[in-house]
Amino acid sequence: MKVLHLVAAASALLLAACSATVQTHSAPEHDVRGLKAGDLGRGGVAFLTPSSITGHEEDKQALAHAFAAVLRDSRKDVRVLSLPETIGAVNRAGLAGPYRAMYADYRDSALLDGATIRRIADAAGVRYLAQLKLAFVDQGARGRFGIFGLSIFNTQYAQVRVFLQIWDATEGSVVWEGLDEVSRAMDTAWEEPMTFQSVAAQAAQDLVARLP
Repeated sequence: MKVLHLVAAASALLLAACSATVQTHSAPEHDVRGLKAGDLGRGGVAFLTPSSITGHEEDKQALAHAFAAVLRDSRKDVRVLSLPETIGAVNRAGLAGPYRAMYADYRDSALLDGATIRRIADAAGVRYLAQLKLAFVDQGARGRFGIFGLSIFNTQYAQVRVFLQIWDATEGSVVWEGLDEVSRAMDTAWEEPMTFQSVAAQAAQDLVARLP
C-alpha cells in the first residue's frame, strides 16, 4: 500500500513539474537564384502537388496547406493559390494529363517541363509556381522517466526535412530554393503525440520568412 502511495505521490509531483514545454530546433537554408523583392507580389504564386518519400504520400496535402496558409498570412501583397485552387484551375483548363505526366517526370528527374508549367501558370493566373518536397519524416515517443517499473512520462517528438523551390514559369527556371530541417520535442505525462502539422507549420514559417 505504501508503494502505491509513493508512486501516486511521485506521479503527482511529476505532473505538476512537467508543463509539457515544446522544444523546437530548425536549420533553414536558402539560395536566391534571381527572385527579387516585389517579384512575387507582381506575379503571384501557385502551389503544385508536393513530392514525398514513400509511405508519406498522405502528408503531401497537409504540407502544401501549411505553406500556403503561412504565405497568405505573412505576405498580404502576394496572390497565393493553394494546392486545391491550383488543381481546380488545371482541371478546368483541361491540363490534367500533362500535369500528371509532369509530376511523374519530376519525381525521377527533379525537372518541371517548361512548356507545361507555362500552361499551368497561365491557367492559374500567376507567374511563379511553388514546388515542395517532403524528404524525411519521423514521429514517435521515447521513455524518459519511470518509477518501480512504471513509465511516468516520455518525450513525444516529430522531425521533418522539407525542400521548397520557386519556379518562374515564364523562364522555366528555379529562381529561389530553400531547405529546412525541423525537430520538435515535448516531455509529457499524457498520451499527446507531436503532430506532423506542427513541424510542417514551423518549416513553412522558417522558409517563407526568407522569401524576398
